[in-house]
Parts: sequence; C-alpha cells; structure tokens
Amino acid sequence: MSEVVKVAVDAMGGDNAPVETVKGAVDAVNLRENIVVYLVGTEEALNAELAKYSYPKDRIIPVICTEVIETGEPPVMAIRKKKDSSIVVGMKMVHDGTCDAFVSAGSSGAILVGGQVIVGRIPGVERPPLAPLFPTSNGVSLVLDCGANVDARPDHLVQFAKMGSVYMEHVIGIKNPTVGILNIGTEEEKGNALVKETYPLLKNCPDINFIGSVEARDIPQGAADVVVCEAFAGNIALKMFEGVGLTMIHEMKAGLMSSLRSKIGALLIKPALKGVLKKFDVSEYGGAPLLGLKGLVVKTHGSSKNKEVTNSIIQCVSFKEERINEKIRDMISLKDA
Repeated sequence: MSEVVKVAVDAMGGDNAPVETVKGAVDAVNLRENIVVYLVGTEEALNAELAKYSYPKDRIIPVICTEVIETGEPPVMAIRKKKDSSIVVGMKMVHDGTCDAFVSAGSSGAILVGGQVIVGRIPGVERPPLAPLFPTSNGVSLVLDCGANVDARPDHLVQFAKMGSVYMEHVIGIKNPTVGILNIGTEEEKGNALVKETYPLLKNCPDINFIGSVEARDIPQGAADVVVCEAFAGNIALKMFEGVGLTMIHEMKAGLMSSLRSKIGALLIKPALKGVLKKFDVSEYGGAPLLGLKGLVVKTHGSSKNKEVTNSIIQCVSFKEERINEKIRDMISLKDA
C-alpha cells in the first residue's frame, strides 16, 4: 500500500456545505485506501451528515470546531478573531504536521491569508500564487496567479513560472513544460508595464521553457503548459472561462431538446458529447493549490459539489507523493545559493 496522505477538509466552507463537502470526503476515502480525512466542522453538522453514509471509520476522523468564517467577513480580522473556525483549525493541523494538506471551498480571502499566516511560506518564496488547472484541447494548462496577488512584481511572476513548471512536470507529468505570459498580443513589445518588465526576465531565465506571450483566447487550445499573470488578469480569465463553458453547455442542452429531430440527434451524438463535456468539466480537475507554502492548501470553488471536493482531496496524494513542496524549496534554495 502506498504512503498514507492525511487531508484536513473544511466541512463548513462553501455554498453547499456541509452536505457536499462531507459526501465528497466520504467518496474520497471509499475510492482511495491511502487517504485519511480529518473532517473539520461543528459537532451537529458532522454528526448529521456522516450518519447518512457507510465509510471506514478509521479513515474519516471528525474534528470539532465551534466557529465558521463566512464569505463576507474581512479575512484578516476573521483569521485573528475566529481561532476555533474550521479554516483556522484545519490549517493549524497542516502547520503542526498532523495533516499533509488542507482543502476548503470557503472564504477565498481567509484561505489566502490563513495560508500565509498559519501554514507559512517556504523560505525564499515571495508570493504564493493560486494555481488552477484550465482544461484545454490537448490536456490542461496551469494558470497562475488566479486570485492571490493583484499587485505582483516582475520577480514574482518569474517565481510563479518556476513553481508552475515544477508542478506541471511532477504532478501532471509534462516534461520540460512550456511557459507563456498572459498578454494582449503575441508580440514582445505589447503589454502593460508589468508584462513588458517581466518578459525579458522570463526570456533569460534558464530554469524554464519560455515560449513568449499567450493571448487569453489561446489558453483553451493549450498554447502553453504554464501561463503566468498577476491575479487580477488571472481571475478575470478564470471567471470568463468558467462562465462561457457553463453558458455553452446550457445553450447546447436547450438546443438539443428543442424538437423531436434534435432529440433524436442528441441520442446519436450522446457518447461523443459526453466525453467532450467531461474533458472540459472543471470539477474533474480538483481545486487550485496555493503554491509555495510549507504545507499544501487547496482552494475549491465556493459552489463545489461532492465530485470536485473528492477530486481536490485525491489531488493532494500526487502532491505529496511527488514531494512538490520539497522540489519548490530546492529550486528556491538553488537560486539563493
């Protein structure tokens, strides 16, 4: 049996908590024998949800907390004041080594603040980026930063490129991953001040396989394995990607059900269509890791259902097995040597 991975899961975070988060945790331990989940939540919520399922009792361990950080709360104040919240308790379990990772669909701000304040950054990492996987026509692309650092500097983006390359090579399995910088055109002279200052730094960085600028429309085509940007642009790209995908799926379903002829056609194309939709379903790829922390923190969508929670937990296994934090630490140490 492979090495056991211990994951603290925020049972109270997200629009569909605790119902979907608990179900996702149960599904994860039933699918993988090497996962132990520490389910952090209020006693009443955990007892009510866990009673619905059959699961190995030694691999889901309830951890009782008495507070919940709501999405609208100021993140810094919430982390400081709510010491017995599910987010703070879960992150402390990563900090003290009880758990290898923490997964939450809760307040993005609180998770970003808690990740840096409680879990802590790897020495030498300046700004941990939020790094979701984008489905593409030929696999996936890692886009970072998508939410953590709206005021990033050029040297931060270079570090994002290095950490993203480590992740794509060792977790996704892409050797010598290509790196692009998100821009409004492919020409080197285009872009705002940040992009123009960052471009030559990436171009001259020997640790990455830089291929130049990438436009947002080219990300779904897999233009680069790693796409770096500051969080403002990255989050807009992420939300647009998700919004267009949901709208297209809705309109496609409506069109296929609009007449008898279209319904017959839908039956004929259903197998192929099902495969395509699954490929571009973001819930298949888990959550977004906050790279560069001393322990793994994964942020899932606030609207996550059980499948995305399950995949986010399973995602932590590859992260630990491939020793991603150690590889990032070594990469940073090599730079400073």
